[in-house]
Amino acid sequence: MSVVPLTLTISLCLVFTFVVFFLREQSRRRFGSAESEALLPLADETPLVGRDNIHQARENLNGH
Repeated sequence: MSVVPLTLTISLCLVFTFVVFFLREQSRRRFGSAESEALLPLADETPLVGRDNIHQARENLNGH
C-alpha cells in the first residue's frame, strides 16, 4: 500500500474526530469559559467575612 493514501486517510480521520469533539464540547457548555471552569474547585470554600475572621486568619498565617 502506498504511504500517501494511508497518510491522507489517517489525517482525515483525525480531522473528523477533532471536529466532532469540538462541536460536542461547544454544544455542551454554551455559557461557560475555561477561566470560570478553572475556578470551580474554589467554589466549595467559604469566604472569610468580618473583622474577627480576618484577624484570626492573619494570626494563623503568622503562626501566633
